[in-house]
Amino acid sequence: MRLKLIACEVLHREMCAAAARSPHQVDLEFLPKGLHDLGGAAMLARLQEIADAVDPAQYEAILFGYALCGNGLAGLASRAIPLVIPRAHDCIALLMGSRERYLRYFEGNPGVYFRSTGWIERGGNLEQPTLQVVRDKTGAGFALDELIGRYGEDNGRYLYEQLHAYERQYRQLTYIATGLEPDGRFEEQARAEAAHRGWTFESIAGDLGLFERLVAGGWDEDDFLVVPPGWRVKAVYDGAVIGKEPLP
Repeated sequence: MRLKLIACEVLHREMCAAAARSPHQVDLEFLPKGLHDLGGAAMLARLQEIADAVDPAQYEAILFGYALCGNGLAGLASRAIPLVIPRAHDCIALLMGSRERYLRYFEGNPGVYFRSTGWIERGGNLEQPTLQVVRDKTGAGFALDELIGRYGEDNGRYLYEQLHAYERQYRQLTYIATGLEPDGRFEEQARAEAAHRGWTFESIAGDLGLFERLVAGGWDEDDFLVVPPGWRVKAVYDGAVIGKEPLP
C-alpha cells in the first residue's frame, strides 16, 4: 500500500521511526504544533483542506498522527480516501501507547504535566505560524513588563496572573522517553523545568506501539477509527473517544 501520513510536528521523531519500519510506502507531511492554538474549528478546517488535497489515485488511505486534540478532528470528512485515526484524546496517550495506560497514569498522578522530546525541541523556540495571532488575541506568551506596557499597571498584572493561573494546578512534570532520544539532554531539560517550577519530576518509558500499528495497516477497531468515503469523524463520550457518521 501507499499511505499518506499527516501528523503534528511534536511527533516527528516517533512517526519517522515508525514509517521507516513500515512494510508500506508512507509519505509524511508534518504540520506545526501551533495549529492547536487556533482552536478546534480552525484546526479542523486546515486538516480538511490538507486531506482534500491528497490525490486519491496515489494513496489507499490517509493516516493521521493526531488524536481528537480538543475536538480538532471532530467533523473531519472522508471525501474519496479512507481516513485512519488513533482512538485517543491527545498525543500523550499516543506517546504512552494506549489511552488506557494514559488514563491509569493520569488518575494515579493528579496535577501532572507532560513533556517529550518533541514537546521540548519543537516548542516555543520554533517559529509557529499561529504564535503571533494567539499573542495578539490573548496576551499569552508576553512577559509581565510587556503586558504592563500594553495594558497599564493594574490590568497588566491582572492579565499576567490569569494567564499563568494554570501553572498552580500542576505539581508534577513527567517526561516520556520513547527510546529515540540521541542523548540525555531532553530529559535533563525537562528535569530542570520541573525544578524551576517547584514540581516533582518523573521519567517514564513511552511506547511506540500505536505509531507502528498505524503505519502497518490492519487497523484494529479498538485502537483505530477507519472513516470510509462519505463519512466524517464525530466525538463520542465513551471509551472509544471517536466514532463516525454519514455526511449530511
